Amino acid sequence: MSTLTLYNYELDDSSYRVRLLLSMLGLDYETFAVDMVPGNEQNSPTMLAMNPLGSLPILKDGDLIFYGTEAILAYLARAYDASGTWLPGDAAIFGSVMQWLNFSASALPAAIEARKVALFGLPGDLDSLKASARRAFRIMDDHMTLRQIDGMEWFAGTGPTIADVTVFPIFALSRDFGIDHDEFPALRRWIRRFRTIKGFKTMPGIPDYH
Repeated sequence: MSTLTLYNYELDDSSYRVRLLLSMLGLDYETFAVDMVPGNEQNSPTMLAMNPLGSLPILKDGDLIFYGTEAILAYLARAYDASGTWLPGDAAIFGSVMQWLNFSASALPAAIEARKVALFGLPGDLDSLKASARRAFRIMDDHMTLRQIDGMEWFAGTGPTIADVTVFPIFALSRDFGIDHDEFPALRRWIRRFRTIKGFKTMPGIPDYH
């Protein structure tokens, strides 16, 4: 089997998303530490040769190189989960999973940037980013409220999928930029359940509600 290598910054929520799935899949992998803050090493010539967008994480699997968190999650689920648990083949569930992967890539970047501004002092309009993040989290909370009314505990399907993995850290770490999780009770309940998944690993800033 090829050696998996994750190019990673420990406090980056996108890198954490991939570490979560690797752990939940029980996969062995190596990490290559990238000095994102303050070094901006993801934009070095060596890193740009692997990912011209200058973002993290990057995954190498043998001769294959993947960038874009959602693409990496989908690849790992398809390549290393023979059971189809994390990326189900059922058309309706697959479509729902892909919908939330798209949501994380299109609606949640503001939340990711807000955390970078608040936590790392990077430039950006924190108030505007925070407002955009809150709107996205409201969509998520409304979705999970309806799911929970129907007796469903996960974003797509009857069990956890990469739909849950891709949105979990972005919301869970949002207290770093001043989001009050009490505003989103359905997401709080979902976080508690997410933490019980076999292979779950935490990182600084992830809440542990009691």
